[in-house]
Amino acid sequence: MNTAIDELRRLVMRADNKWTDTGLPRVAMVQAEACASQVYQPMLHLVLQGAKTLSIGDQVLQYGPITYFLVPVDVPATGEIHPSGPGLPYLAISLTLDPAVIATLLEGECPPREQRNPSRFCAVTAPAEMIDAWLRMLRLIDRPHEAAVLAPMIEREILFRVLQGPLGGMLREMARPDGHLAQIRRATQWIGEHYTEPFRVEPLAALAGMSVAAFYRHFKSITGLTPIQYQKHLRLLRARWLLLFDPRDAASIAFTVGYESASQFSREYSRLFGLPPARDAARFKSPTAPGRG
Repeated sequence: MNTAIDELRRLVMRADNKWTDTGLPRVAMVQAEACASQVYQPMLHLVLQGAKTLSIGDQVLQYGPITYFLVPVDVPATGEIHPSGPGLPYLAISLTLDPAVIATLLEGECPPREQRNPSRFCAVTAPAEMIDAWLRMLRLIDRPHEAAVLAPMIEREILFRVLQGPLGGMLREMARPDGHLAQIRRATQWIGEHYTEPFRVEPLAALAGMSVAAFYRHFKSITGLTPIQYQKHLRLLRARWLLLFDPRDAASIAFTVGYESASQFSREYSRLFGLPPARDAARFKSPTAPGRG
């Protein structure tokens, strides 16, 4: 297994210091020294080298090398990565999850044995069979004439390995069009498209097909955040991006992302990221910027 992991790491070292398209459907890779906060899309994420700390709501999650985790819906998160040492950056691969592909694996499947449901976003050690499948997938980067046929087969194999593991129940739930994940996904998509606008929870609960009490409970369970916190984190993540790449001042950006008060924006930004907007943006523009994000 170590030989396979070493080859996987060499392949992923080709990636940029950001999520890099591999040319394979839904597959991306990254090598990084710093971790920017972002909205994680539904995906399978495999850490190959280094470690990552993610803060999702009030949860602080640790992901070490050769572990994988699932993100079931769009989730805003802040994070920090920990390279293994000098010249050993954080390396990871992701597979964007397609419920339709997962559903094809479940057709005719016998009911799974009763499994203990792990907490959302928990880390699971990747078995040798999954590592082997990932290696065969990334080798296709240099074999594009084979990828069209083989990549979909290997994607199904990777997902099959997840279905056989502790996170299989979550993956099954993602494929259910009438399940709680699908219902909450409708709400998160609406908030994502209208994050600058105020909203009432009752219409969102109706959109999800739930009572208000059930909606609150399932939304927090799945995303780690309440609906209002979810919108706030989307606003602040977008504001942080604008602070880095837009010449406008912090007050203008606050109004752009939906805040009516620049002082409230500054307070909530500092609470989430640890520094006021201008000082936080300055540390990322500095050549000695730390690896926190």
